[in-house]
Amino acid sequence: MKKEKISGLTAVYRKVKEGYIAYVEEIPGVNTQGTNLKEAKENLIDALRLVLEVNKEMTEKELLGYDFVKEKISIDL
Repeated sequence: MKKEKISGLTAVYRKVKEGYIAYVEEIPGVNTQGTNLKEAKENLIDALRLVLEVNKEMTEKELLGYDFVKEKISIDL
């Protein structure tokens, strides 16, 4: 499977007593935590990858048997 590079997303790392809470500002559900900033960053990449893979699989199942168009889009915020 061809890998794609996704850029322009915003990672937020909030310091808490236990370490860091991390989430992607633009995508609800992509959140995690870590005992330190390095771990939170690694966990956030894993969480983002997992959410995107699962969403893609769900979409592919929903589209089975339908005529559809898929295309890449970009926007400036």
